[in-house]
Amino acid sequence: MSDRKTLSDKFVAKAGWGLAARSFLAGDASPRSYDRLARGTETAVLMDAPPERGEDIRPFVAMAHHLHALGLSAPRILAQDAAHGFLLLEDLGDDLFARVLDREPALERRLYTAAVDILATIHAAPPPDGLSAHTPEFMAAAAGLALTWYASAVTGRPHQADALTEAMAQAMAAHCTARPVLVLRDYHAENLLWLPRRSGPAQVGLLDFQMGSMGQPEYDLISLLQDARRDVPRDLADQMIAHFARVTGADPERTATACAVLGAQRNLRILGGFTRLSLHFGKPGYVRLIPRVWAHLQHDLAHPALGGVRAAAALPEPSPDALQRIIELCGTVQTP
Repeated sequence: MSDRKTLSDKFVAKAGWGLAARSFLAGDASPRSYDRLARGTETAVLMDAPPERGEDIRPFVAMAHHLHALGLSAPRILAQDAAHGFLLLEDLGDDLFARVLDREPALERRLYTAAVDILATIHAAPPPDGLSAHTPEFMAAAAGLALTWYASAVTGRPHQADALTEAMAQAMAAHCTARPVLVLRDYHAENLLWLPRRSGPAQVGLLDFQMGSMGQPEYDLISLLQDARRDVPRDLADQMIAHFARVTGADPERTATACAVLGAQRNLRILGGFTRLSLHFGKPGYVRLIPRVWAHLQHDLAHPALGGVRAAAALPEPSPDALQRIIELCGTVQTP
């Protein structure tokens, strides 16, 4: 039995769930993993976040408490062991937005409207203290991953990102000027749960918010609407951007422009990030998502505010041959 398994068994037993049946629930791009525990009709979720692999449960706990105070449905913390990286969480069920909409596509507008309204609730409240801030310079550097990882992998030669990061920083400084708010950063259909038996904003369950930081109000909005894993109809996305502007009192044109700029930044970062997950971390499954991310990026780069970024983002298209090259390089690059 591994040391990690022994530690988790002790944690679960101390929390009173030692006799519960355990089944794997989910893993993600990080070292975190999740198991579902069941004892009779009760269930709970075990989060395993190994500190020795850079994980820290404390930001998750702090953010969960903050979201609860706003009347939102983050999982309740049932037990915790920060030293060893374990949390026992309320089980909010399996009705992720993505799954619900596969079954009931007619609910799409209702669910996305509810998700946008949650953002308005979060942004209207004072944020927690001590959060990191995502400056234009920081985010521009992250956009450069599209060249240093994605383009380099596809072409087989190194690419420098200086011109791209400078152009992105300039676009963000010019068009992303709203007061910073709390952003959850991974706000999309596989991190949101539909809880129709609850009322008001509590109908949307929130997951994967431990990376919350201070950023632009439109960042989570464009994360929701330009989902790397699910197609959101363009007309619905445009309507949700307009709805967001109405419920937050923002200028609609400025909101749409900020969405294009932040969407381009995010999609450039994801192109590089998904490539890195394959090449460095041996996770090729993310490569299949790249064409959707590419389509989002092309839509964003067509905006007049992004002329400089468009000129600097000289990226190869994700052809089948290009994607196959990334897959063939899976796990071969040791540089972090």
